[in-house]
Amino acid sequence: MGKIITIPKELIKKGELVIIPRKEYEAILRVLRKKARTQLNKDLKEALKEVKRGKLIGPFENVKDLIKSLNSKK
Repeated sequence: MGKIITIPKELIKKGELVIIPRKEYEAILRVLRKKARTQLNKDLKEALKEVKRGKLIGPFENVKDLIKSLNSKK
């Protein structure tokens, strides 16, 4: 006899349950991870450009100084 799996009714009612083959799931994960790395690299490059342009504030001794700085930039 095969294994019995109990699926909570809440998952079925809400439409939250998806069953796909493991290979497809892993392929989706690979694509998502690559996309996340690509976006992270773009964001990092943009952040480094801003640092080179001098668009940088801080470091701060405390939160009060940070808030004061943020409010003065408006």
